Parts: sequence; C-alpha cells; structure tokens
Amino acid sequence: MTDFDLTLHNGRIVTADADFIGDIGIVDGVIAAISTRLPAGKRAIDATGRLVMPGGIDSHCHVEQLSSMGVLCADDWYSASVSAAHGGNTTIVPFAAQHRGQSLRQVADEYAASAAAKSVIDFSYHLIISDPTPQTLNHDLPELIRAGITSFKVFMTYDKLKLDDKQLLDVFAIAAREGALPMVHAENNDVISWIARHLLAAGHTAPKYHAVSHDPIAENEATQRAISLASVLEVPVLIVHVSTQGGAQAIHAAQTLGAPVYGETCPHYLLLTAEDIDIPGVEGAKFCCSPPPRDPVSQQALWQSLDSGTLALLSSDHAPYRYDESGKLPAGDATTFKQIANGLPGLEVRMPLLFSEGVRSGRLTLQQFVALTSTNHARMYGLYPKKGTISVGADADIAIWDPERVVTLSAATLHDNVGYTPYEGRQVTGWPTTVVSRGEVIVDEGALQAARGRGRFIARGLPAPLQKTREISPRAALLRKIFPNVIEP
Repeated sequence: MTDFDLTLHNGRIVTADADFIGDIGIVDGVIAAISTRLPAGKRAIDATGRLVMPGGIDSHCHVEQLSSMGVLCADDWYSASVSAAHGGNTTIVPFAAQHRGQSLRQVADEYAASAAAKSVIDFSYHLIISDPTPQTLNHDLPELIRAGITSFKVFMTYDKLKLDDKQLLDVFAIAAREGALPMVHAENNDVISWIARHLLAAGHTAPKYHAVSHDPIAENEATQRAISLASVLEVPVLIVHVSTQGGAQAIHAAQTLGAPVYGETCPHYLLLTAEDIDIPGVEGAKFCCSPPPRDPVSQQALWQSLDSGTLALLSSDHAPYRYDESGKLPAGDATTFKQIANGLPGLEVRMPLLFSEGVRSGRLTLQQFVALTSTNHARMYGLYPKKGTISVGADADIAIWDPERVVTLSAATLHDNVGYTPYEGRQVTGWPTTVVSRGEVIVDEGALQAARGRGRFIARGLPAPLQKTREISPRAALLRKIFPNVIEP
C-alpha cells in the first residue's frame, strides 16, 4: 500500500472532462492515486462539501515588467505570485519583454533569474518581440524556443512596440519553423493615433476618451489582419484580450473555415464597460486598459464565445500600475488619456469573478470553468498533462473551493501591490480556501504557507495547436520552404 504524503478526502473532484466525489493521494508532489476511498496520508484534508479542481493557470499577466512608456509594474515576482496563489492559481506565465535595442536573450535570462529567486508558485514566461533584428530572429528567438519558451507575443499597436506586417511575417515564419505559438495584441495603431490626435487637439483629455480613441474598428480590423497574415504561412495564432463582438466574430469565422486561430478574453471585458471610465477628474484612469472595456453588446458576445469555445482562455491580463505619479498618473491631475499607463490589476480575482459571474449565474458549467481557467491554458502553452488537470502522474496542483463563500472584493484584502481594484465593493460567491502546489499546501484559509523562491521554472513543450496534424496547402508549404535560414539585416 502506498504511503501518501497528503490525501484529500470526499471532495467533489472537477476537471475539464469529469465530475465525481472521490479521494486524491499525493506522493512526492505528484498525484499518485485517485479513488472513491484512499487511506489517510501523513497529512489529510477533509474536502467534504468543497470543490476540488486543478490549480489555476494565468497565462497572460504582467509581472515585474517595464512598459513601453517606461512605467514599472507595481508587482514583482514575489507579490504577484502570492496574489495569484491566494486566487487559486498554481502557475503563472507572464512576459519577458524586449524593448528596442535590447538583447532578447539577456532580457529572458534576467527575467528567469528574478522569477526563480522570488516566485512562490511554478512559472514559465512568454517572450515579447519588439526588435526583430537578425540577432533576435536568427539566434535568440530560436534558441529560447528550443529551451522551452514556446510562445511569444507581438504587438500591432504602441509606437515603441508595434511590428509592421513584414516583421510579423518574419516572426510567424520563425514560429512555424521552430514550433512556437504567436500571441497577438491586435489593434490598429494608426486608427488609434489618428483619433487620439484629433481628440487632444479639441481639448478632450479626460480618461474617458481613452475608450473613444481605441475605437472597436481598430481592434476588429487588426484582428482580421493578424488572422490573414498568419494564414499566409498557415501558422496557428492566438488573439489575446479580445474585447469586441467583431473580434470574436472574426475568430469564429476563421475557425469555421478550419484555420488554427484561437482567442482569449479577460474578466474586465465581461464585467466592465466604457461607462466605468467616465468618472469626474482622473479617477477613470483606474479603468483604462488596452483594448478598453466596451459595451453590454460586446459583453454578451464574449460570454457566448466562452460558452461556445470560440474563446478558449480566460486570463487576467494583470497589468498593475499604481494610481499615482509612479504609475497611472505621471502628470498628476493634469494627466491626459494618452499619458495614462494602460492596464488593470486582476490576478487574484480572475477565477473568483468567473466562478461567481459564470458558474453561479448559470452561464458556464463547472467543467467549462476548469477548462477556461486551467486546462486550456496548459494545453495551449505546452504544459499539459503535467499541469492543468487532476490525473495520476500530474503535478499535484489543486485548489479546494468553498462554492458558498461570499467575499466582498477590496484592495485592502487583496495581496498585490497595486493599491486599488476596479472591482472594489463587488460581491462574489465562491472562493478558493486551500491551494496545493506540487503537493505542498501553500495557502490555507487565507494564510500563506509558501516560501519565497519555492516556485519552479517549467520548460514547456509543443503547444497543442502545433500538435494537431494539419495538412499545409502547397502554397503555404512553398512559402515556408523558401523562408531563409538566416535573415539578413
């Protein structure tokens, strides 16, 4: 008989494809047995009346990152991972962000070192490619992909980050050759800049005009263009933080035609609107992110897209900038909408919000909840089956939820370093009470029990979209074949 290090008893075990009452036995950080009844381990937890689900994986969050505007995130790897753990997450995948003139390799190495020293939960990271030089494309990016960083993000907006169409095709070709998944921030930079310029010239500087400048057409057009560019080489592509009905429709249309196109959205697009930004003074800056929250029609379209599977991921896009001159308000009360650091905090509340507004409201099933917050992330980014599921042989990353616990969200009780939450005063029902990472209880009834630096780096395998056997058209195959092994300046 196996001597378990930890057993979980009598919980309702929910995965992306199962739902049953049972016990889990854990040995050396790995799930060793699942049964209707197991003997107690060295430590036993009675999960009667609780939901036992895979630990969350937040695959889109910004941690210890300098923005293109030169603003540093409020959260470092320690505070972000602590906050994530309290929200039921056991893995996070933020971004090692290259800025122009920087070595991608050096950025990645320094980022990994900081994570290893500070994170309390397991981690990987994506790359952000803003300077696709020959060194980046010929050496750094392929080497990092082969080392297990099998996804990267590119931008179609922000003057200091955006890539033009030729550059996007270059990095898409690298992804096709090396086996990586491109993630795209899809907004038309010229449309946004044109509207913003005329708004400012007319004296419209308040935070609410951030949403006006980021017109839905800018997102819809860029989403369609990103899909088209990926289709040149028939490369799988993920459109991140989809906020519009048109963006979701473009993804659905591509999927209907069989294109390997995937989508992600975030809680703020489901629960906030542009009206939330329209606050006197500059307080609306607390709700400014890119893309911005939209309207009730878009909200409904996104909920439907999560239910249908058009959008496979629910991420936080945690972008923690403090509401002061070090973050959101570089010019104090005189800050214009173009100067506001773009982003919202949400790492800790991602899953409780979706559980309360999705599962409790009847919009989503429990199994859909698990898929959207954990399993699909693990599959999408090459972490599965080590992460994202409750099965024998998987890491024992588990969150035990009290589905009836009522929590009023407040910055005072959350664990990030941001100092505010856009959900202040919102009541949610359902909260993770115990969080287990690789068999270790790291959060127990709100108390952190994890040491700084206990988290491990996870080298990721081939993303699921690249594992699928697909026939590449002769046209795309020819273009892939002629793409050079060495890209000249």
